[in-house]
Amino acid sequence: MTEVIKRKKALSVSPLKASQTVGASLAFLGFSRAMPIMHGSQGCTAFAKVFFVRHFREPIPLQTTAMDQVSSVMGADENIVEALKNICEKNSPSILGMVTTGLAETQGADVHGSVKRFKAKYPQFENNHVVSVNTPDFTGSFESGFALALKAILETLIPQTYFPANGDEPERTRAGVRKKQVNVLCHANLTPGDLEYIVESIESFGLRAMLIPDLSGSLDGHLSDEAYNPLTTGGLSVADLQTAGESAATLVVGDSIKAAGKVMLERTGVPSHHFPHLMTLEAVDQWLATLSEISGQGVAVKWQRQRQQLQDAMLDTHFMIGTTRVGIAADPDLVTAFDALMTAMGAEMSAVVIPAKTKTMGKLSVDSVQVGDLEDLENIGKEKGVDMLIGNSHASASAERLHVPLLRVGFPQYDLLGGFQRCWFGYRGIQNTLFDIANMKLAHHQDIQPYHSVYSQKPEAQAIYQNLGERGPNVWGGH
Repeated sequence: MTEVIKRKKALSVSPLKASQTVGASLAFLGFSRAMPIMHGSQGCTAFAKVFFVRHFREPIPLQTTAMDQVSSVMGADENIVEALKNICEKNSPSILGMVTTGLAETQGADVHGSVKRFKAKYPQFENNHVVSVNTPDFTGSFESGFALALKAILETLIPQTYFPANGDEPERTRAGVRKKQVNVLCHANLTPGDLEYIVESIESFGLRAMLIPDLSGSLDGHLSDEAYNPLTTGGLSVADLQTAGESAATLVVGDSIKAAGKVMLERTGVPSHHFPHLMTLEAVDQWLATLSEISGQGVAVKWQRQRQQLQDAMLDTHFMIGTTRVGIAADPDLVTAFDALMTAMGAEMSAVVIPAKTKTMGKLSVDSVQVGDLEDLENIGKEKGVDMLIGNSHASASAERLHVPLLRVGFPQYDLLGGFQRCWFGYRGIQNTLFDIANMKLAHHQDIQPYHSVYSQKPEAQAIYQNLGERGPNVWGGH
């Protein structure tokens, strides 16, 4: 069992963690005509918006309740009601996500009660669905905030369609009414590229994927026909989400959203299948086998061909990747995925750092994991002599000081174009990852100094070398 070592420092140096509030906001951005609202100061929202814009390089809809000094002391619940009213009047979003910041949580704001008062005071906005969720940024991380928001969305917007059998009535459920529809719950660090692979693989079995949430439709970098839209363009609609109880199956990708998967199962009775990740040969095999079982169809030839290509890539790259000492700093779901991939290739996970303690992290190859920041990664990496780092763009300075290459993963990536669209999942995604890591190792080996034997420094060895030199180049019978 992997031990999670608690943070010992009183402050963060080169912080790793992105807040729960930012993660929760991202969950709402995967829905059509959505507007996340941060209950806090204007600075909190501006900071988060900068992160989103630099990562996705797209305009991001994000609003704030604009708490100031007076409301922080006297109470800001009325700010919530007024903010919801103004946004509904001006933009009429289909879903509003009310997430809290550390300031609001410390002040003691009652977001759930404020949302109820808003609905009672302005019944004309009943079609503008509001989901409230507590996401203080002084605890948890980007990943846990996303998971909390997804769980709240399912609890608020998915109707109860499953009723277990009791003494008087038999079991009632609408699961399977839509025989071709499959729900997919997606964790925070799945890129739009990963989601597109998920959709493509599901559709290859004649099924229809319903991504919850669908960032591949809203934040995939597409150009809209509209000159200006204050809400999200693309993503899953609320109407489609409310049909989740009629799907044939639910696929849960990521350990962090197991609680959301449990809510879906309890409310709908739709059979559920869990996958920690899709970043190893065995995991993708299981994914395709499950889809084959759900659909009753065989695996397409193209996936079999890509599997053979991955196997060949594993043979080609294991010379460079095997015995590599890796340091990683990322959210737990990403750590679980890369730990499985790198250890399968013979690499050693020497330094593992996560931003916050969690109970959802899968079993790892390492004995201990440090809760900390990028300074901890750098110190442990220096002690263990790591050969490469895996982390977001903030880890670039640590990689530079350690003189090792950095594979950029997770959020945010601001010094690399297209990082948000990259596909890590599936046979082809794994193949490209292995090639990238191997190429990093090859490029970094250019600075390796020549090896000098310790024996060449001994007097008797130097005399032998001198004698051989006097006898000429044919001493060994060569030319």
